[in-house]
This record gives sequence, C-alpha cells and structure tokens, in this order.
Amino acid sequence: MLKRIVQACFLIIGGTLGILLLPELFRLLHINDIPLISNAYVTAILGAIIFYLITFWAVDYVFNFIKWAEDSLVKIPVTDVLFGSVGLIFGLIVAFLIGFALNAIQVQFLNAVAPILLTLLFGYLGFQVGFKKRDELLGLFGNRSNKKKTADEENEKAIGSDWKILDTSVIIDGRVADICQTGFLEGTIIIPQFVLEELQHIADSSDVLKRNRGRRGLDILNRIQKELSIKVEIYEGDFEEISEVDSKLVKLAKLTNGILVTNDFNLNKVCELQNVSVLNINDLANAVKPVVLPGEELTVQVIKDGKEYHQGVAYLDDGTMIVVEEGREYIGKRIEVLVTSVLQTSAGRMIFAKPKLLEKAL
Repeated sequence: MLKRIVQACFLIIGGTLGILLLPELFRLLHINDIPLISNAYVTAILGAIIFYLITFWAVDYVFNFIKWAEDSLVKIPVTDVLFGSVGLIFGLIVAFLIGFALNAIQVQFLNAVAPILLTLLFGYLGFQVGFKKRDELLGLFGNRSNKKKTADEENEKAIGSDWKILDTSVIIDGRVADICQTGFLEGTIIIPQFVLEELQHIADSSDVLKRNRGRRGLDILNRIQKELSIKVEIYEGDFEEISEVDSKLVKLAKLTNGILVTNDFNLNKVCELQNVSVLNINDLANAVKPVVLPGEELTVQVIKDGKEYHQGVAYLDDGTMIVVEEGREYIGKRIEVLVTSVLQTSAGRMIFAKPKLLEKAL
C-alpha cells in the first residue's frame, strides 16, 4: 500500500514538473513549434510518465527511508514528540511574525532570503526548547493537577476497598459461586475484561479438556451474575504494557486496593510478596474441614497403594487424603485407623494414620 502511495506522489510531482519545466526545455531545444507538445496536458502526461519510470528504481529507496523514519518516530517517547512539536509550532509562528514585519523593508534580497532563514532558525530553536524543557513543563502542569489526582486516587481506592477481584482459576474452579450464595463473600465481585478474554480463549481451544474448562468458567460467571444477589461488575480497563494475566491482576489489586480471590498457590505467594490482599479458596476449604487430631480414630476405606512400601491410601468425604501405614494389605476394605499426624498446607491437608488392629496387636 505504501509503495502505491509513493508511486502516486511521483506521478503528481512528475505531472506538475512537466507543466512547469518541459515547455522551457522544448524552447531550449527549439522544438516548441510543434503544437502537440506545447499543450499543457501533453507536458503533464510526459512528466508523469518520466517520473513513473523513475519509480521503478527509486521507490524502494523512498519506501525504506519512510519505514526507517516511521520506526525511529515510534521509538521516541510520546512526551518528547509532543513537546518538541509544540515548540516547533511556536518557533514557526515567531518566524512568520518577524518575516511579516521585515516585509515593510523594501529590500528584494532581504525579503527573499530572510523568511527562509528565520523559518529554519526559529523552527530549530523552538523544537529544541520544547524538547529539552519537557520535564519542567510536565512538572508545571503536574503540580496543578497533583491535588486533584491524589483525591481521585483516594476515591478510587476507597471504592475499590470492597472489590473482590476474581482470577481465571477460581472462576473455572466454580466453588466461588457457592461461597457467594452463602453470603460469606461480601462487597462487589469484579471480573476484569482481560480475564474474560482469557476464558473465551480457553473456551475456543481445540483441546477438549481446555474447551470444557473454559465453558464451565463462563457458565459459573453467568450463574453469579444472573442467579445470585451479589453485585457484579466488569472492569473494562487493561494494562497493555503487561502481558501476563496474573501480573495484570496483581497490578489492578494494588491500584484499587481490592482483594484478589484465587485458588492458585503461586499467585497467592506473589500477592503476599507484593503486599496485596488475597483470599485463597483452598485456604477457606481447609479451614472448614473437620479438625482431626493425632490419636483420633477414623473409619476409612483403603482404595489404593501409596508411594512408600506397604502404604495404603484412603480419602475422607471432603477429599482429604489419608496415608495409612502398613495399609496395603487392606486395599478394598473398610477399616478403623488411628491418626498419627496431620500435615496442613495451603495446597491441602494430609493425614497419616495406621490400622487400629495393628495398634492393638502391638
């Protein structure tokens, strides 16, 4: 597309120069007596054809130069471009006013050369002043808006203090809907737009498991929004400079003073390191599980062997895993066990026990 634009510019320039210069050239060559070539339309077409032929050689150089200039401008910070442009405009205005005043002096050479020199000089000075004084100008405007900005930030934090920001994993997990229904989760449920986009991307995946997880997450959100009485809002903002969704969630929670709701163990640790309030659904689930102390007796069914020699594995109704020492021979049977120790972490709870029959034998 850009090459076509360059070729079109060459055609326009060629037609214009053909009208202006070709008659003089024909006059020097003493061939201006031919009526056809003296016509302005003919000279314009001849000039356009000549420059069109030149484009086959020059278009690549012009194209590469434009792309280089474009890439260079894109890399320059926007504040530098803005203040440099403002300074350039003021410099050109000053140059125009001085040149207009000099027109009163009836000196042909001065009137011809002075506007060009003034334009170059004041345009350059204006650009340099605007570019190099950008920090002072930013500070000048920043001081005026600093109080207003501080008040806006405080208001935003006050509003966001009751925000519960959901991440992708906790939405797919689905238990957050039940927690909202019971009333244990108060405030406003915030669903960031970038989380919705990630859920949609997962729901459109070619992998069947991922697709089902993504659709389950969208169904959970639909249930929270339509069936529950809790207030739900979509946060439209985004942090384009950050690529990772987890990092965006942490940034949003810090800016709004909101609380991040997740069941991701690693995200939980990152939030703790950055002093971001976080609610871990797994911690809540572990907290409401029945307390089991060493020495208590339980009746369980051993369903498989463990990692270590002669170990068996059983599960409570809430999914807590019980490692039964010397329990391999009881696989498929319900037995009474004696709790020996309990291991509690954010990732879950693990109970170690041994058969009560073995304890009696000892």
